[in-house]
Amino acid sequence: MIGASRLPPSDKMVLSRMQGSSDQGPMNSKQTTRASHTDAATYVKLSLVAIIWGGTFIAGRTLSPGTPPLLSASLRFLIAGTVLAIFLIVSGERFVRINRLQLLKISGLGLCGVYAYNLFFFYGLQHTTASRASLIVALNPAVMAITAYLFYRERLSLVKAAGIALCLLGAATVIFSKSPQVLGAASSWQGDALIFGCVLSWVAYSVFCKNTVVQVGALHTVTYSLWAGAALLTLTALLTGQMSPSSIAALGIGDLASLLYLGAVGSAVAYIWYYNGIQEIGATRAGVFIALNPLTAVLLGAVLLNEPLTPAMLVGGAVVILGILVCNSAPLFDAKQNAQGAT
Repeated sequence: MIGASRLPPSDKMVLSRMQGSSDQGPMNSKQTTRASHTDAATYVKLSLVAIIWGGTFIAGRTLSPGTPPLLSASLRFLIAGTVLAIFLIVSGERFVRINRLQLLKISGLGLCGVYAYNLFFFYGLQHTTASRASLIVALNPAVMAITAYLFYRERLSLVKAAGIALCLLGAATVIFSKSPQVLGAASSWQGDALIFGCVLSWVAYSVFCKNTVVQVGALHTVTYSLWAGAALLTLTALLTGQMSPSSIAALGIGDLASLLYLGAVGSAVAYIWYYNGIQEIGATRAGVFIALNPLTAVLLGAVLLNEPLTPAMLVGGAVVILGILVCNSAPLFDAKQNAQGAT
């Protein structure tokens, strides 16, 4: 097919769905429906991930104010690692053997996506506001798309770029509606730089997992990377004195319930579904769902904490959803363009 060699794997798959191979002919309606159902299931999972991660903001707010941040981060991922270990045993998936190179890659993923992200986040918030941090973190889809293009030549078409721009605009609208003073808030370049470190850490965790997920699988990659990150967080918490018998004993029932949600649901389940989404549709298209996080956090805050919900927030949320739809329609649009060029 003329022009197909210039497409990334995800776009080639869409083009093959439309044209079929020369040996097998066009895909029949059942195959097309099955492929559509696979994408739809992926979109549902990624939307649920955004809702779950929106809930982590609520769970984090219910923790006692005096809880040391590194203690809560360590316990969160220790719980996540324990839940995943139990699941591997009970489900019969067991533990797969990995070689030294895979161990190094997975440890790097844990270093970036768990350890570095949490350090940048907690120490960044000491120098900037949560709303300003949310605005910086909303840059994730754009930085992810650029990184995927630079390292994997994942195509960044005008349609994808337009979808990402809409996601950024919608997320910014939600954040500004909640905190109009976000740009004028007291901050420092150190705080902004640390929060941008969160973005870079998460982008690395999202983009550079590609080969490892294919070789090891999403479930085991997430499990082993969370173990690595949890070990580093725990060591740091112990060395800084934030994890001690007295600090653990001070945790109440509400704190433990929040940590259970953060670990079992917000980390174990959400991370696996997120990696599955990357495996199915690529880092850029999966990454735009992160733009839903501010919206879901605002909606859950309104429902569970009686926080205000304004029309501007709803408009911003609608723009985010439109951006996700546009970005994820890009492969179909590009495939049609290439199909027309091939005729």
